[in-house]
Amino acid sequence: MTDTQMTASNTPTPTHHTDPIARGRALARQTPVRSTYRLQLRPDALTFADARAIAEYLQQLGISHLYLSPILTAAHGSTHGYDVTDPGSVSAALGGPLGLKALSDEVRTRGMGLIVDLVPNHVGVADPRQNRWWWDVLRNGKDSPFARFFDIDWSPGNGAGGRLALPVLHSENDPAALSVDRSGPEPMLALHDLRFPIAPGTDGDNALRIHDKQHYRLVSWKAGVCTYRRFFAVSSLAAVRQEDQEVFDLTHRELAAWCEHDLIDGVRVDHPDGLSYPAAYLARLRQLIGPHRLLLVEKILANREPLDATLPIDGTTGYDALAGLGGVLIDPDGEHPMTELSRRFAGHGSDRAWIGETEHRIKRAVAESILAPEIRRLVAAIKRDARADSFDTMALTNATIEVLAFMPVYRADYAPLAGMTGAVIAEVEKRNSELTAPLNVLVTALAVGAEAAARFNQVGGAITAKAVEDTMFYQAARLVSLQEVGGNPARFGHSLNEFHLANLERAQRWPATMTTLSTHDTKRGEDVRARIGVLSQVARTWARSVESWLEKTPPPDGATALFLLQNMFGVWPADGRPASSVPGLRERLHLFAEKAMREAGTRTSWEEPDAEFEAAVHSWMDVVIDGPVGAELGDLVHDLAPHAWSDALSQKLLQLCGPGIPDVYQGCELWEDSLVDPDNRRPVDFPARTGMLQSLTGTPALDTSGAAKMWIVAYALWLRRERPDCFVGGAYLPLFATGEQAARLVSYARGRVGEPPEVIVAATRHSVGLTDSGWGDTALDLPLGNWTDRLTGHTFQGRARLEKLFARLPVALLVR
Repeated sequence: MTDTQMTASNTPTPTHHTDPIARGRALARQTPVRSTYRLQLRPDALTFADARAIAEYLQQLGISHLYLSPILTAAHGSTHGYDVTDPGSVSAALGGPLGLKALSDEVRTRGMGLIVDLVPNHVGVADPRQNRWWWDVLRNGKDSPFARFFDIDWSPGNGAGGRLALPVLHSENDPAALSVDRSGPEPMLALHDLRFPIAPGTDGDNALRIHDKQHYRLVSWKAGVCTYRRFFAVSSLAAVRQEDQEVFDLTHRELAAWCEHDLIDGVRVDHPDGLSYPAAYLARLRQLIGPHRLLLVEKILANREPLDATLPIDGTTGYDALAGLGGVLIDPDGEHPMTELSRRFAGHGSDRAWIGETEHRIKRAVAESILAPEIRRLVAAIKRDARADSFDTMALTNATIEVLAFMPVYRADYAPLAGMTGAVIAEVEKRNSELTAPLNVLVTALAVGAEAAARFNQVGGAITAKAVEDTMFYQAARLVSLQEVGGNPARFGHSLNEFHLANLERAQRWPATMTTLSTHDTKRGEDVRARIGVLSQVARTWARSVESWLEKTPPPDGATALFLLQNMFGVWPADGRPASSVPGLRERLHLFAEKAMREAGTRTSWEEPDAEFEAAVHSWMDVVIDGPVGAELGDLVHDLAPHAWSDALSQKLLQLCGPGIPDVYQGCELWEDSLVDPDNRRPVDFPARTGMLQSLTGTPALDTSGAAKMWIVAYALWLRRERPDCFVGGAYLPLFATGEQAARLVSYARGRVGEPPEVIVAATRHSVGLTDSGWGDTALDLPLGNWTDRLTGHTFQGRARLEKLFARLPVALLVR
C-alpha cells in the first residue's frame, strides 16, 4: 500500500510487558481487544465491503474486533485464503488495499478494530501461473532468484534426478497427454488444465522431449516423490523459508505497512509449527508488529503440554480452551456404556489403550506413505549432520520413524519440553535394543543442531496432524464430540476441579489468549458437539437405540455406522421435521460421510477409493434418513433438545466470560449445525441475525430459533465492554454449590484483581439427571451484595436456590 492510500494514526504505543499478567492488563487498557468475531472472507460471499456492511451489527452485538481470514492474494476462487499466491499484495478479489483501508476506517469509527490471519509457512502453487515466484523457479531452476525462497532438494539423489519433482500426474497415461500450448506470449507445457513454463532454449516439437529438458519433472502423486517441503502432505502448498531474512521481509511487507498505518490491532499466525525455527520467527514478528498488538499462534497443544512462556506471544487461538469447555459438560458415568457399544460395533473401545496403540500405528503408516518424501529427506540430513554417509539407510529410517511415532507432541523443541526427545528415544531403545546403533546416529545429528534437527521437528508435527486429527479422529467412535482439534478422546470429560484450575492458570499466565468453541478447522460446530456430548448422559438409552437401529438397517461396516450415527444425531432437525425435508441436509450428510470414510482410511481412502463400499454406505444412509430409523432418531433428538440447548448455552457463557479473549465464529451467535470443512465455511445469513438482534426485547424462550443463544452472547459481550477490567487481566474465583445436585453446577466469579467479585457466571451441566428430581435443595452462596441476573432481570443475595436461579434459562450472568 502507498502512503496516499492511508493516513497515519495518532494511537499511542504502550510499553510491552514481559510479565503476562501485566501484558494482559496493558492490552485491556491500551488496545481493548475484548472479543473477536471470526469472518471467513471469500470473493463470492464476504468481501471487505460486505464486512463493512455488517460492522454495525457486530458493534451492536458487542464485538470489539473483527478477526479476518487471510487477506493476501490467494488462488483464484479460493474460499479460504490459505493458498496465498502473492504474499506481496492484498487480495483484489476481496477489495484490495483500498477495501481493507475502508474496512479498517469503518471499524475504527465504531471503536472497534481488526485482527488478521497470517500464513507464513507456505504459498499456493496448484496453478503455477498464479505464483510468480514458483513459475520462475520452474522456468529457471536453481538459477532462479526465488529458488532459495522455497525449501527444495536439488541433490542428484532426490528421486527425480536432481530436478524439482511435481506430483501432479494422476495416471500412467498422463504423460501422453502432455502437449505444448502456444496460444500465449510464451510457449508452455500443457497437462489438461495445468500449464508449466519451458526453460529458455529447450523448446521443440515433442512435448515429452521438452519435458525431459526442464528443471522440473512431473511425477505421479502415488510415486512418493516430492522434492520440496509442503504443508503436511498437500502438494499444492509449497513451504517457504522464513528463516531467510529476504523471504521474511518480502512476505511480511504488507503486514509492516498495515502496522505502520495502524490498520490492524493484532495477528493470528497460521501453523507456526511448520517453520524451521518458530521461536526465532515469532521473535522477529513481534519486533515487526510492535509491543502492543495482539499476537496469537495456531498451536495445538497435546494433553497437558504447556504453552511456551518464553515466546513473545499473547496465547493460542483457543483449541486448549475448547477441550475444557466441552469436557466439563461430559458425564463420566457414560464412559463404560459408550466404550462397550464401541467394542461391540467398531471392534474396539476407542479407549485410552486403543488410542495409544492406534496413534503409534497410524503415525508409522503416515510416515511410510504420504510423508515418505519428507522422511527420506530427513534421513539424508541426519546422515549428513552425523557424518554417517555409509550407515544403513533402512535401519536409520526405521529408528527415526519409531521415535517420531512415539512423540506425544507436535514438536519438542519448545523450551518447556526440554528433555522430551531424549525420554522418547530412551523408551524406543528400551523397547527394541536393536535400534541402539541407528539411534546413536540420530542423537549425533540432533546434537549438531542444524538441518536435521529442524527437519525432525517439522516432520514430527506433520505426522501428528495427519495421523491424529486427520485419521484417528475419524476411526474412533466412542463419543465423537471428544474427537476435536486439540482434544484428547482418551479422556472422557473433565472434572470441575480440573476445569477451574485450567481457567485459573489461563487467567494468571495467559490473560489475553484467545478462547474458542468453533473455528474454520473444527471437526464439528459448537452446538453439534454440545448435542453429541449429551449422549454421555443417556449412554445406555443411546446404546439400546443403536443396537435396535443397526438390527433394522444393517450397515456395511459397524465402526463407520457408529461414527456416522452420532454425527447425524448432532445435526438432525430438533423441531420434529424429517431430515429429508430440510433443504440441503441430505447432501451435506453424504459429503461428510465421504470425507469421514476416506479420512479414516480403513475401508476406503483418498488415495484408493473403494467405490463399492462407499456406495453401500451412502445407500445405508439414505435408508436411515428415509426409514423408521430416521424417525426414531428424530424423536430422540427432539426429546433431548432441551438438554442439548442447555449444554450449548452453558459452554457458550462459560467461554464468553472466562479467562482470555473469546472468539465468536461467524454465525455462531445462533444455533448452528456445521460439520467439518467446507461445511463450516458456508455463507452466513447476516440480515436474519441483524433482524433478530434488533427484535429481542425480553428473555427469549429456549427453542429452535436460537434467540436464547443470541441473547446470552450479546449480554455477555456487552458486559465485557462495560467492565473490561474484570475480564482480560481480571481475577478468577471458582464457586461451588451445596446440596444434593451440587455437581451439576459450573460457576465462577470474575472481577478486578485484589477487589471483591463483580460478575458471577453460573451454568448447568448434566441436566438430564435433573428431569425427574429438579435442583432440590441445591444452592449457591453468593458473595456479599445484591446480584442481578442480566439475562432475566431477577435479583439475588445471600444463598441463591438454583431452582430459582435457573427458572428461566439454564445459565445465569449475575452482576453486583
